[in-house]
Formats: sequence, C-alpha cells, structure tokens
Amino acid sequence: MARDKYLYIRDNVNGFSFSNLGLFTGFGDGVYNAVYSLVILSIFTGIVGASMASAVVGVYVGVYSVFCMFISLFSNQLLRWFSKAKLLYMAMLFVAICYAMMSLSIKPTTFIALDYTSGIGSTMVGILIPLFMADFADKAGGMARLNARYHLWANIGAVAAPLVATAILTRFGDNRLPFMASALVYFAGLMFFKNFGIVQQEKVINRVSPKRTLRGLWLNALAFFRHENMGRAYFVNFGYYALRSLRLLYVPIMVIERGFSAETLGWVLTIGILPYIILDLFIGKLVKKFGSKMFMTIGLVSFAILAGCATFATGNWLLVIFVLWQISGACMEPVHDLMFFDNTKKTEQSRFYGIFRTSVNFPSVITPIVGGLVIASMGATAAVWYVCVAIGLFTAAVLWAPRR
Repeated sequence: MARDKYLYIRDNVNGFSFSNLGLFTGFGDGVYNAVYSLVILSIFTGIVGASMASAVVGVYVGVYSVFCMFISLFSNQLLRWFSKAKLLYMAMLFVAICYAMMSLSIKPTTFIALDYTSGIGSTMVGILIPLFMADFADKAGGMARLNARYHLWANIGAVAAPLVATAILTRFGDNRLPFMASALVYFAGLMFFKNFGIVQQEKVINRVSPKRTLRGLWLNALAFFRHENMGRAYFVNFGYYALRSLRLLYVPIMVIERGFSAETLGWVLTIGILPYIILDLFIGKLVKKFGSKMFMTIGLVSFAILAGCATFATGNWLLVIFVLWQISGACMEPVHDLMFFDNTKKTEQSRFYGIFRTSVNFPSVITPIVGGLVIASMGATAAVWYVCVAIGLFTAAVLWAPRR
C-alpha cells in the first residue's frame, strides 16, 4: 500500500507534534481506565451476584476485545478508502461523543452498546497515531525516540487522571461520570490535531464484494505472518499487552476488595505512573546503545517475579507491589512494538499495522477469560497473578528463542 500524500501541513508540524497527542490520549484513557472495570463490575454484580462478578468481568472484556480485534483487521480496508487525517479526525470525534453518552447512560444495555461503539474509534486512534509518527520518524531521530516521546506525554497526561476520576466518583457517587472528563479531553485532542492543518489526497472508494474483502483480509494476514520476524514481533507485543490488560482490569478490583478506599486506589494508580515518566526518555535514548531486547527482558522477568509476590501479599505490601511493577511496565513501554517498525518497510506499514495491532486486542480476549477461569476455579481474585507469572516468563523465552 502506498503512503498517503501530504498536500499540505503546517511548517512547524513534525513527528514530535504527533507524539504530543499522547498528552490527550493518556489523560483521557487514564480517567477512563481508572473506573472502567468498576463500572463493568457493578453491572454484572446486579446480574450474577458479587461472588462471580469479577470472573464475568474478564469474560466480558474478552468478548469486547474480539470486536476491537476485528476493527483492527478491517483497518487496512479503511486506510484504502480514506486518508489517515480524515480517519483520525473521525475516530477522535467518535470517542468523545460515545464517552460523553456513556457518562449519562442509566441502563446497563445502553452502556454496553456505547462501550462497543466507542471501541471502533479508540481502536482506530491507537492505529493511526503510530502510523503518522512513522511517516515523520526519519527526520525526528527514529521511531524509538518518537515512541518514547509519545509515551512520556501519555504518562504525564495519565499521572493526574486517576485522581481526577476518583475525585469525581467520590464527589458525585457515580462511577460513570468520569467518562465525561474523558470525552472532554478527547475533544481537546481533536482540536489540537485539527490545528496541524493536514490536507491529504482523497482516495477513490471502489466497491468490493464482502467475500472479496474477507479474502483480502485473510491473504493480508497470511502475508504478515510469513514476513520475517513478524510472528515473533506479534507474540512479544501480545505478551506486553496481556500483562497490561490484567493489571488494568484487576488492580482496581483487588484494591477495593481488600478494603482500601477509592482515594487510595487513585493514589496507587497515580504514583504508578511516575516510573513511566522518569524512564521513558532515558530508555528512548538508550535503545540505540543497548537494544530493545534487553529492556523487554528486564520488564518481562521482573513483572513475573512481582506478580508471584502479589499472589500472597496482603495489606500495604500489596499496594507497594502494584506500584513497583510499574517500573517493569516502564521498561517495556517505549520498545514493545519496535520489532515491527524495525523489520518492515514504510510502504508496508499501513498494510500490515492493522494485523500487528490485533496483538493489542487479542490479549484482552484470551487473558481475561483465562484469568476469570483461574479465579473461578481457585476461588480468589489474587489467583489471576499466576497467569501474569506464566505470561511474563513465556514471552521472555520467545523473545530469546533462536531464529529458525
């Protein structure tokens, strides 16, 4: 697939400009994630009861992620029909509108319908921003540097997000209202992006039969996994997002289940952002010297060790572990997807990135379901951390497995 042509873009816009969008996505997603699992938990508590609700949450997130994974697969077709600029504008507007409506929804069915609808926009935002950065990576010192800058801003945005979310929750007693704050942040990000003044060549939409479209998706997926190193890149990214998925889903639930307050949860999540802010820029500069594999290994192995400790930790020690393993995540965050960009040509990235991006959603299909089954069979939410131990160690083994 040929790259989109930039007919016009403001002179002061460069790769770092797109990295700066991380401030908005980080803040918006941080508020959203701080209360998301609590909202889903409250919905299913009223349906299946408190004893099974945390396990059902994992199943729900798994089914939701199947939907988002399909959107990722179909993104290649959307990029054939529309320019990246138009798609990102529409996607961010879509997310802002859906989040605002989710904050006001009363019926569980309405909330769930909006949740799935917002998944279309948020999935496309996650695909398009890296593709924009890749277009300008050469002039900005490489994709590793832009990745680090993006995640730095995302974490700066996210550092206050949990406190904002829990403050709204405490003040109004409604765990859905924080979604309105996320909507406003995404709308601000949309205005920031619009100021770039991007004009890209419009594309001609050719009618294609659904059968041919599905066949094209299948052939594109086969081509991706036949490409050298893409299978390994996919699995390493899968491992990173699998650990992240379980952490985001079950840390808020565990903190509340162990009797801590919503304010404590907000501080745990906020303090946990600090290692990302501190390490992002340093790792971005050190990758060229030491390589991304070293940082991924440190992150995976240390996360597995701390997850093992979390299975039996109690009281404040559990909170300490939840903060400490954020250092593990910070080691992996700027480098987890570099294997894809380092092993593909720029002309291939738009074609293959949607396939690769399913490694973001696919973990949320598999791991919450596995985690839910482990919780149900062992009778304790803390048992989910055994899954983290297995994922961390196995992903590290794949990372270092000899090439065939």
